[in-house]
Amino acid sequence: MRFSVWAPSADRVRVSVDAGVHEMTAGDGGWWHAEADGINYAFLLGDDDKPLPDPRSRWQPHGVHGESRVYDHGEFEWTDDAWHGRQLPGGVLYELHVGTFTEGGTFDAAIDRLDHLVDLGITHVELLPVNSFDGTAGWGYDGVLWGAVHEPYGGPDGFKRFVDAAHARGLAVVLDVVYNHLGPSGAYLDRFGPYFAGQNDWGPGLNLDGPGSDEVRRYVIDNALSWFRDFHVDALRLDAVHALLDRRAVHLLEQLAVEVKTLSAALNRPLTLIAESDLNDPRLVTPRERGGYGLHAQWSDDFHHALHVKLTGETTGYYTDFAAHDAIERVLRGVFFHAGTWSSFRERTHGRPVDTRTVPGHRFLAYLQNHDQIGNRATGDRLSATVSPGRLACGAAILFCSPFTPMVFMGEEWAASTPWQFFASFPDPELAEAVRTGRRREFARHGWGESEVPDPMDPATVERSRLDWSEVDRPGHREMFELYRTLIRLRRERPELADPWLPELQVHESRTADWLVLRRGGLRLAVNFGAEAANPLVGEGAVLLAWGGAELHPTGMAELPPESFVLVGS
Repeated sequence: MRFSVWAPSADRVRVSVDAGVHEMTAGDGGWWHAEADGINYAFLLGDDDKPLPDPRSRWQPHGVHGESRVYDHGEFEWTDDAWHGRQLPGGVLYELHVGTFTEGGTFDAAIDRLDHLVDLGITHVELLPVNSFDGTAGWGYDGVLWGAVHEPYGGPDGFKRFVDAAHARGLAVVLDVVYNHLGPSGAYLDRFGPYFAGQNDWGPGLNLDGPGSDEVRRYVIDNALSWFRDFHVDALRLDAVHALLDRRAVHLLEQLAVEVKTLSAALNRPLTLIAESDLNDPRLVTPRERGGYGLHAQWSDDFHHALHVKLTGETTGYYTDFAAHDAIERVLRGVFFHAGTWSSFRERTHGRPVDTRTVPGHRFLAYLQNHDQIGNRATGDRLSATVSPGRLACGAAILFCSPFTPMVFMGEEWAASTPWQFFASFPDPELAEAVRTGRRREFARHGWGESEVPDPMDPATVERSRLDWSEVDRPGHREMFELYRTLIRLRRERPELADPWLPELQVHESRTADWLVLRRGGLRLAVNFGAEAANPLVGEGAVLLAWGGAELHPTGMAELPPESFVLVGS
């Protein structure tokens, strides 16, 4: 078998294969090669006898510090030959973390809950990162070996079984991938070559535009293509792309979009790229023909922030600006709240307007909650911990009646009572303590006491964060689940709700009360967030859905008790 590794600065490279050490031969472009028999292997650089895992490892059965293992993608027996993929437009996403989605915390255990998602009406299942990270439990954003699936979840075969089972149920699979940094434990890339260039908020950043960066860029792009090709994934969610520092004329994201489009044509199924970005820059989702990067969609934090402030009343930190009375209307009409406007949190102008005449709303993912907006709160509290069912219902109505692509965080659909807290399990005691202390110091600056911040290294923190599936059929939870299911069904049945063109949308928001009316073609949604009854005029029609005792008078006036909504169709 042929073993290869890129180590351009090394004067000597050896490969240890099943305890036998073999000298490698230098080839072109800094690559080293050797022929050997065996399945467990590691590389030794120079005269150092410390074995290092393969930067392009496909399997790490013994963790990120252990030997790599040979893995043949051709040996898995797929059953999804009839699967032709799903386009993102018209879709509804469901974000989940494999380790806490079920009691078992594995891919196989998650398969047993896929029918729940089908029943709900989900079309795309989005998994938090599943690549290898140090320890057993963690969010996945501290990964260091991007091509090897986390062994405690079930390894590469387990992930393939999950994808295969999802496709059998008509569900597309979205995978969250992190290319902007590497985790603090097991990141050996810099020993092999010039992979790193500087630091960002989370760790070492990649060298995307300096000397030696051609191979680093290939490292990223080849990894992305492998998820699509070898694991049959349908979409990638690209974490925090604003931290990908690239000054080349062709940005890494554009290059990735081009190669993914080529692979999509070869595989004859849609492949989707979804960015997470803090830039409020529509160039990410603008087609290359019009000077953009050509990504298919991006997350919309401004939508979340506007709804979060309306539902909770929180106005600190980056929520401050979203206390504006017209915040929801602005994000519904124009996507970005900050679109070349002043951001008090950043103390500068921020963003750029979206050309809503040419950029459809389905290119922006909207959500009331996600892993960041819950897990990065001090106690990991969901909206359901502090917001009434009525307000939750009002938020859900706006989410699913918006022109954007909706996304649900696991358990949100039944107003789960379990928190989702930050957790990790680094074996290194010093690193574990540094993470623990850093987390507490961060929230102490915002007024939280140390005892109030969960210990991220305590296994109990993980246990608290697991979904309690017995809640689904309990009073108070079942009603919310039925609401979500009905809203998703209506979105599928009524073309007006899937219409992505923002200029066609009409919003009327009261300046003196907490209600708004959203018009989508022949549909009208009237929502009352406030504590006082409201009577907006919505026009005649049939009531398709109502919550909280809301009614429609024959005159076309809605009668909205506090925290209620009514959806009317002509």
